[in-house]
Amino acid sequence: VQLQASGGGLVQAGGSLRLSCAASGRTFSTYVMGWFRQAPGKEREFVAGINRTGVRKDYSDSVKGRFTISRDNAKNTLYLHMNNLRPEDTAIYYCAAAWGSRAPVLYTWTSYNFWGQGTLVTVSS
Repeated sequence: VQLQASGGGLVQAGGSLRLSCAASGRTFSTYVMGWFRQAPGKEREFVAGINRTGVRKDYSDSVKGRFTISRDNAKNTLYLHMNNLRPEDTAIYYCAAAWGSRAPVLYTWTSYNFWGQGTLVTVSS
């Protein structure tokens, strides 16, 4: 599967953005999906994950209550709705796909087989 992330940009603290991740191919619904981010000088970290059907979701503590992950299997698209953004949310955001996993949500970046190119989110104070 090929992944194309979009929707990043510059936003003021307290603002909102919606990231999208378009997937190629007809088997999108067979992949466990996730969003990760990487800030300058920091390691890539888990943001949110979602199972194949979109029923099971989980978030990092730092974004819980502010971000929502969702997917539309009919449109082969993964989303990340980000509200109440903070300067510390500034990072490159990556979408990722994992095939063949039995777990509904995957938390480590090494569990994912495919990655999008990343989209930059900058939150100004």
